[in-house]
Amino acid sequence: MTTPESQSPPPQPPVPVSKDRIYRSPAGLAGGVLLLALALWLGIDAVVAGEGRTPWMAVAALLFLVPLIVAYTVRPAVFADDDRLRVRNPFRVIVLPWGQVASFRSSYSNEVFTESGDKYQLWSIPVSLRGRKKAARQEARRAAGGGRGRGGLFGGFGGGGARGDLGGAGGAGGLGADGGAGVADGPVRAETDKVMDELRATLEARKPANTSQGEVTVRWAYEIVAPAAVGAVLLAVLLGIG
Repeated sequence: MTTPESQSPPPQPPVPVSKDRIYRSPAGLAGGVLLLALALWLGIDAVVAGEGRTPWMAVAALLFLVPLIVAYTVRPAVFADDDRLRVRNPFRVIVLPWGQVASFRSSYSNEVFTESGDKYQLWSIPVSLRGRKKAARQEARRAAGGGRGRGGLFGGFGGGGARGDLGGAGGAGGLGADGGAGVADGPVRAETDKVMDELRATLEARKPANTSQGEVTVRWAYEIVAPAAVGAVLLAVLLGIG
């Protein structure tokens, strides 16, 4: 006969994991795809139709250029959930639990500061001075007309299908189901400034949480650095013996 002491406790329901909100630059993605297409077209044509050392030069150039194009255009992204901020820059991936984030700063670039004083640039959330001037003009017109301001074309790097991905796929940005609707009720803001406002709000809400504690980790993107270095060495050798 089974005693109460020998009975196993009932299984606990799994703790829900929050989904990442993904912030990327649509202009960077579009420019990167175009540059990659151009580089591959020219490179493959040189490999197939070239003579002498031309195919080898083309291969070396592709090894060197393609990783750099990917690094600076397609790769950068910021992933935010309830526990941590993950910053994927051209050559590094930085994981910052919210408990280790001290503040964000927006001037000529958007940056995050840790409690230890380290600074990391948010490559995928570029500052747009033109966007700020446009937002200032819209705010001035709204104040003059007494009307209610509206967000950008898609309501920011976020709301609806665009929020949270400065164009990225797979993320539903914003700080909840309303997708940052409260931002539209305040002053008109540039799109990247709205994103930084969302990150600051998440930091304020999640910094004290137990699940938001931990250490900052930094990993180099060897998948980018290694082929680019090989291509650079091969290209230098070919040019040197030229």
